[in-house]
Amino acid sequence: MIAYLVLVHRYPAQFKRMFKSIYDPANHYLIHVDKNSGPELEADIRRYLRGFPNSAILTSHHARWGGYSLVDAELRGMAQLLEMGADWEFFVNLSGQDYPLKSQDEIATFLKRNRGKEFIKVLDQRKARPETMTRVSRYVVEFEKRIVRTPFPRAFMAGVSPYIGNQWMIVSRRFCEFVCHDPEAERYKAFYRNTFIADEGFFQTVMMNTAEHGEVVSDDLRMIDWVPDGDIKLRPRTYLASDAPELLASPCLFARKFDATVDDAVLGLLDERLRTDERPSSPARRPSPVPVHVSVPVSQAAFLAS
Repeated sequence: MIAYLVLVHRYPAQFKRMFKSIYDPANHYLIHVDKNSGPELEADIRRYLRGFPNSAILTSHHARWGGYSLVDAELRGMAQLLEMGADWEFFVNLSGQDYPLKSQDEIATFLKRNRGKEFIKVLDQRKARPETMTRVSRYVVEFEKRIVRTPFPRAFMAGVSPYIGNQWMIVSRRFCEFVCHDPEAERYKAFYRNTFIADEGFFQTVMMNTAEHGEVVSDDLRMIDWVPDGDIKLRPRTYLASDAPELLASPCLFARKFDATVDDAVLGLLDERLRTDERPSSPARRPSPVPVHVSVPVSQAAFLAS
């Protein structure tokens, strides 16, 4: 039904707790451990996953914030999940510091009701985020330990409009097959390999300029509180137990981010909710998602009522 790709770079105990909360024998799970985190973390997680036959480890590569390496991890993950099983319909990417707000039954029910839709935040980059156009208009080179943003200009792809959003998505198997294997996707990979923060624009740009996908819904189904972090980016605020009422009331399927070393109690409150959700009952109905063509701020899309 669902293929999960989880990107992990620290906190193995928290990852295991999150993995249990999203685990279902009917799904497929693929874990990428950032090579920068060292072999001990991967060995620990590899041992843990031995008890879950529908899970696997993606070959570990260096993954650096701002670099195309994050897109590469997503693409390699999609491709391996396509090989792992022919029965899944939806691809979901998570980080090891995400957590579900709904049970797997609720998530599966929602996705079944929304077959043929792609849940990914999209904005016209030139119109909505013009200050980010330097990410794609200057040549960028990623090395193993650093990223070099050169002053050398480059024209954007001919006949293509740039789009932007964030890294998180729930997309169809159809789109995964296209972006991984169709020759038409290769020129997007070649161009975005030398851009900055490619993981926030690559998949959006491919999807909005090609036809192999379902209805695009500008909503990643995540609850994230973005706060400023320097001049070039926003970062997700770490949720605390005091945020539990808002988290529990959210219609979103997942939230990020959490840090058990800062506040473990909030995870306990979410676990209690998930245990309750697993009991036989009528699942809560998520408000109807907002199609991308509707004129509404993308940051509000996850919270609009039907």
